[in-house]
Amino acid sequence: MEETIFVSGGRKLFGSVDVDASKNAFLPILAGCILCDQQVCLKNYVHISDLDLMRQILAKLGVASSLSGRELVLDMANLENNKLSHTLTQRLRASIFLLGPILARFRSAVVAYPGGCNIGLRPIDIHIKSFKALGAKIIEKHGYLYCNGENLKSGEVTLDFASVGATESLMMCCTLLKGQSVLKNVAKEPEIVDLQNFLRKMGAKVSGAGSDTIVIEGVEKLHGCEFSVMPDRIVAGTYLLAAATCGGDVEICGALEQHNESLLSFLRQSACNMVVERDRIRVKVDKRLPSIEKLQTLPYPHFPTDLQSQMLVLQCVCDGTCVLKENLFENRFGVVPELIKMGANIVLNSNTAIVKGVEKLFGADVFATDLRAGAALVVAGLKAEGYTTIHNPAHIDRGYERLEEKFASLGADIKRSKI
Repeated sequence: MEETIFVSGGRKLFGSVDVDASKNAFLPILAGCILCDQQVCLKNYVHISDLDLMRQILAKLGVASSLSGRELVLDMANLENNKLSHTLTQRLRASIFLLGPILARFRSAVVAYPGGCNIGLRPIDIHIKSFKALGAKIIEKHGYLYCNGENLKSGEVTLDFASVGATESLMMCCTLLKGQSVLKNVAKEPEIVDLQNFLRKMGAKVSGAGSDTIVIEGVEKLHGCEFSVMPDRIVAGTYLLAAATCGGDVEICGALEQHNESLLSFLRQSACNMVVERDRIRVKVDKRLPSIEKLQTLPYPHFPTDLQSQMLVLQCVCDGTCVLKENLFENRFGVVPELIKMGANIVLNSNTAIVKGVEKLFGADVFATDLRAGAALVVAGLKAEGYTTIHNPAHIDRGYERLEEKFASLGADIKRSKI
């Protein structure tokens, strides 16, 4: 039987909701665990399918793990350099994070090309070019990367593009390379800072995360540790945008202002009433908001592509016209045809959506095409009049833990069902 999320919309949201730990921080940190041969305890585990898949991939490498509530313990004592096949990697883009740590530990790796959401090409050529700059020999054949790291050495690498994945994979690899490595034009996301904090807890000498240059002094060995993973800024942003879209009074606990500055700036432009404290943000909306005239996605600290679909939903019901440009992924507008089914007025022109706000959306049968599109459709269903059925909720489960239950706790009429 097919699972769906069923929403009876039109209700405002009231109450408080907690932000779970960050999926995009947890995934590279899980990969980084294999840099040591001891136990690592990670706190704030989130029960989502992407993290479960990464644990399965680690198990193929001999990593034993045990989960008790929100606490995950991994034991690397029996780690083996096994070939990572398509069976698991094709379902998880973040499997590419393992390339750096495996090369660092074993000086060789065989890894299948990664998969993930169909939001664009997301090539891994930056990863490959960067490891070659450190002395690795990499052959691409039959859908696999065959990597020889016998001649890996520390050095200076300048990324062609500030890729988050390449930055994180390189950071992990360089921790065990003798000498100093300097990574330039790197990504600045908060998740990279969290990875740096984790690596330091293991004994790595890493500095500069959050800027465009990271410096690593290689050490001979890393050790186990305990670490609490940061809150998810994209989940926090989803709740913020849901409150702005549906109206009401919602407190998002664990939403950090410094991680969401761009989104908060745009919401303030919309005359959204917000109270920002150290680790929580309260949103009060009792009227239709004006449109944001122009908005574009760019790498951090600018507006994130992972909130573009959710922001699109808000603009669908605002008063005015918004021009929203997507600069990072060519297939990120998969949610648009589904929103049009619900009465949205959106015209696509290449990588730009022109959104003329409507007074009402209407319930419909819609299909999640990727993780963030699925979350956006849930928000649209909460706002729409009538009933909305969201198909393919497995996409949503990749990055949100029991999203329907979180919204139900805020007074929404929403449930998961089988048809």
